[in-house]
Amino acid sequence: MAELTERQQIILGIVVREYIVNAVPLGSQTLASRHDLGVGPATIRNELSALEEMGYLSHPHTSAGRVPTVQGYRYFVERLMEDAELSVDEQRTIRHQFHQAGVDPEQWMKLAAAVLAHTARAAALVTVPKAPHCRFKHLELISIREPLVLLVLVLQEGTVRQQMLSFADQPMTQEELSRHANRLNAHFAGLTGEEIQQRAAGLALDPVEIETVARVVEIMAQIDQPAVREVYHEGLTHVLREPEFAAAERSRHVVRVLEDTSLIEAILSEVVLARHGVQVIIGGDHGTWEEIRDYSMVFARYGPDQDTMGVLGVLGPTRMPYERAVPAVRYIARLMSDLLADLYGR
Repeated sequence: MAELTERQQIILGIVVREYIVNAVPLGSQTLASRHDLGVGPATIRNELSALEEMGYLSHPHTSAGRVPTVQGYRYFVERLMEDAELSVDEQRTIRHQFHQAGVDPEQWMKLAAAVLAHTARAAALVTVPKAPHCRFKHLELISIREPLVLLVLVLQEGTVRQQMLSFADQPMTQEELSRHANRLNAHFAGLTGEEIQQRAAGLALDPVEIETVARVVEIMAQIDQPAVREVYHEGLTHVLREPEFAAAERSRHVVRVLEDTSLIEAILSEVVLARHGVQVIIGGDHGTWEEIRDYSMVFARYGPDQDTMGVLGVLGPTRMPYERAVPAVRYIARLMSDLLADLYGR
């Protein structure tokens, strides 16, 4: 990025903030009349021209004013935007909403999407947290009626799976089943399916335990299969109200982008899940993601620990209110992480 003088930074900040609010190009006369910059329209015009030459502003053919470019928005986000937080009152209101939702992760994710969409006036997306490999927490073996036994498998990220087993050759009491379950729990707590297989190979397990371990590994392998995770959406109407999407084709395109879960998953996995903190993607960032060249995305990871992560954030036009979106995403991600950590005792 080319370095800007203090006056150029002030002018660029004003152009970005006013264009975000009004979607109207700004000229030197308007800037001079609205803001006391200590210089006249001619000097402001020269500074606008310099900013345009450096790539931070562009000049629509139908207007005498300037609008920010992707590079201009990027400079604003990285250099000019204050690292603010949501107000104390907003944080208190949001926490109260989550408290009213009770202890229900699914409701938390839906609420996170709704709060983000309302706060940033954009389309919000929240993906379900998922570990690269699920990890064993504990299992129970429950006698139903001979020879049927219910296997209840609980994984560390909170997933619960049940499967019926049949031990026709070895009828057992509930006390015996519980003893087998306790032994397996002691050996396998915190392990992945592959690690369970490796450890089991070195243990002297009886036939009941061997069959139980085989089913556990099978269930965990199914859960680990690559899949597009569930995504909660909210706030599409906020995006469609923006003037950038007044044309029918532009409206249809943003709907297609939001519904293309494989595209969203690819973007989030490569850009967001690989990094810490709030990530801002502006206009596809110079063609890296051609499908979102007309949009900006503000996202962050969340989850109870580093192994089980989801992503939440917002998508809108490049003329996004970044000064609202960034602190909103940061706060909701932190709140969701804390809630899930408390729920799972992490």
